[in-house]
Amino acid sequence: MLGLELSTGVDGVVEKIEKLPTDLFAETLQAILVHLQDQNKAVDLIETCDKFQRAGINLDQKAVQDIIKLLSYYFRLAAKSNLSADVLVSKLTECSSKWSKPNLQLVHQFWTEHGALLHAHQEVLTMASIGQLIDIQWKLGMAVSSDTCRSLNSSFISVLMKIADTSGEVSYKSFEMTVQQFQNFYRQFKEMASVLETV
Repeated sequence: MLGLELSTGVDGVVEKIEKLPTDLFAETLQAILVHLQDQNKAVDLIETCDKFQRAGINLDQKAVQDIIKLLSYYFRLAAKSNLSADVLVSKLTECSSKWSKPNLQLVHQFWTEHGALLHAHQEVLTMASIGQLIDIQWKLGMAVSSDTCRSLNSSFISVLMKIADTSGEVSYKSFEMTVQQFQNFYRQFKEMASVLETV
């Protein structure tokens, strides 16, 4: 349903969240938000488990990991979709009826304070996601018949590019250019090459 693997269902994870004291839940939310803003490589699972243990909350690593996964999932969803704090809280209550009002208010408060920044960070990541050119193939062709082309027997260049996006998925892009367009394309690549030589 969520596209999220949890060792127990969402209700089970929320029940574990509800065992946390307010200050510990707030610390966990803060750690997740810091991580999602790329200020930390990851939420330290061992450190979080230790904090829970010191507070008298006995949850195994899998349960703590599920809490982090669930909250991260909803914060990412809210950031990507630019959700308001009210909509985020309603999404949380849709996924589970086990949330307490104080914890939902805390999520609301944190998202109100940090949501815009996380959304802006998500936008930057989306804009910066650039694919990688894997292969380029080209061939010279000659138009010999066409319903729409006025000048037949004209040359064209057909290009096929193989591109991997940031997730590793491979796609193909193809296009055709007239000889004049290709010459302009070539000049631009030549300029890029000369600039690269000066670096």
